[in-house]
Amino acid sequence: MADLRFGSRRMPLPASRAARIALGSALIVGGLFGFLPIVGFWMLPLGLLVLSVDLAIVRRQRRRAAVWWARRQQARAAARAATATGAPQPGPADPGPAARPD
Repeated sequence: MADLRFGSRRMPLPASRAARIALGSALIVGGLFGFLPIVGFWMLPLGLLVLSVDLAIVRRQRRRAAVWWARRQQARAAARAATATGAPQPGPADPGPAARPD
């Protein structure tokens, strides 16, 4: 059985590939009617996540987004650590060691 993981949480999916594709497609179509009550725009990303289990093109985009998010979080953590230690951060006033002439 396939499942989606969000950190420590798991969402079970149907075992059948056709059922997963139908579920993902239905979530996306329901998300297009997000202006109506009950259905909402939250269904679009959930449908794409369900489809990413079986469709390589969607899985590739999901993986790119996950890598981008992880790099962004690492950069923010490094910036917070540098701020906490009082180290100067490269910025418009300080371009960093790579841009300084030797």
